[in-house]
Amino acid sequence: MNKLIFSILVLVSFDSYAQKANVSIEHLNLNKKDVAVNGYDPVSYFDKQPLKGKSSINFKLDDVIYYFENEINKNKFMKSSDKFVPQFGGWCAYAMSMRGEKMEVDPKTYKITNGKLYLFYDSFFSSVIDDWIDDELVLIDKGNQNWNNIIKD
Repeated sequence: MNKLIFSILVLVSFDSYAQKANVSIEHLNLNKKDVAVNGYDPVSYFDKQPLKGKSSINFKLDDVIYYFENEINKNKFMKSSDKFVPQFGGWCAYAMSMRGEKMEVDPKTYKITNGKLYLFYDSFFSSVIDDWIDDELVLIDKGNQNWNNIIKD
């Protein structure tokens, strides 16, 4: 029985990875050099301090380049990238949830929920993270639905 449960977990994990790997690069929030997260180190968010990565410490995953602040973070990412890749292709989680829109983000405005990284739009006049927090679980579900509609095209 334990082997069966393990096999199911492996298949579910593989299926989840395969779906992410099939996302066309055109749907992701990347700069002109195909760098994700505006050059920020995705692992650093989980240490409660988003840090700008160094172009000299990078890793390419599915044609997307990620920068890291140090080799330790790069190695963590290489071992389990699914944990660190931002949700909704790195677009604003609130805009994706509310309107199914790809909106730029401020890489310093983020939230980690259930081990997932969500990035948000933020400007001098407007911040959506407070609205997100008010109804987070519902918005995550809506965002997943809208994101899946975008990437299946």
